[in-house]
Amino acid sequence: MFRSALAVIGTLCLLVFSQLVLAAAENAHVKSKAPASVVFLNPGFSDEPFWVSYSAFMQAAADDLGMHLEVIYGERDSQRLLESARSLMARDKQPDYLVFVNEMYTAPQLLRLFAESPIKLFSLHSTLTLEQQQIIGGSRGQYRNWIGSLVPNDEQAGYWMAKALIGKLEGQPASLLAFAGVRFTPSATLREDGLRRALREHPEIKLQQVLQGEWKRQRAYEQAQLVLARYPEVRLVWSANDEMAFGVMQAARELGKQPGKDIYLAALNNSDEVLQARIDGTLSVLASGHFTLGGWAMVMLHDYHKGLDFAARGGKDRVDPLFSLLDVKQAAHLQKLLKVPGSTLDFRQFSAVYRPQIRDYGFSIKPLLQ
Repeated sequence: MFRSALAVIGTLCLLVFSQLVLAAAENAHVKSKAPASVVFLNPGFSDEPFWVSYSAFMQAAADDLGMHLEVIYGERDSQRLLESARSLMARDKQPDYLVFVNEMYTAPQLLRLFAESPIKLFSLHSTLTLEQQQIIGGSRGQYRNWIGSLVPNDEQAGYWMAKALIGKLEGQPASLLAFAGVRFTPSATLREDGLRRALREHPEIKLQQVLQGEWKRQRAYEQAQLVLARYPEVRLVWSANDEMAFGVMQAARELGKQPGKDIYLAALNNSDEVLQARIDGTLSVLASGHFTLGGWAMVMLHDYHKGLDFAARGGKDRVDPLFSLLDVKQAAHLQKLLKVPGSTLDFRQFSAVYRPQIRDYGFSIKPLLQ
């Protein structure tokens, strides 16, 4: 009986030892794989504060995770962006991953272009619309090298902004103007959908007009000069980004209105200027957080490259609650943080390679607000 027990213990020890050796070998294989190389087709201007900060956060993640990142700016020109993509295919040394944005609904063209390429594609910030996916399918379908997506809660952000803005009047009837982004851009459409959902819940608020400000300060300023004069009773202005809000703010001041007192504005972004406006109170509502998207995408691609598929940790297509409404204290904290080059975060703490216990990434802006 004693010998039998010893034999069982010996077998168990051998089993445990074998599993440890296997795990160590697996771990060594995962860590020894060459670093991932990523190209990001950034749709914005190369001097556009939002897209520059977006790329900087992405680069900070790449540095922490030992990845190679190249950013190619499209300069808000879809044809230029597609031409850059074609040039990428002609290179002798191609990247492992191409990250793209469905700006101006260009994603289907990119997927067709890279259909036979060994490069794996990942959609970021705005992915293919439901209508587009009904035609060509979703990720890991017809285009097998399209491995997944990560987008923010744009509809929810638009809704939260509208609800907070309406809340400033504590149930009083009022008129509202909205400044949307670029037509045919998913993020702009979704934010406007959120606004309309909030308005359905508040029949006391009358939407006078939705204007296509195209994300631009000057365009929104020129539009606001006309519509604020046309609707002098307007007390609420919802803007899908910060640049348009500042254009409206300028026009309102020229008409003798005081932002934060006579007229309340909501905006979305993370520029130093918009954070300061939230701190000063000239901007009443601010949503932010989506500038972190690229950094989180780098975590997902890093893990995927090391053999840990992100699909097993929350799904291959993620819509994460990256937007939050910032109060004055949070705006001040984030403003101070973003003035420091790079990032104060260690992105390895969000990676399943370094933290195998992660079951769902659950990305958000919260780590930057703590």
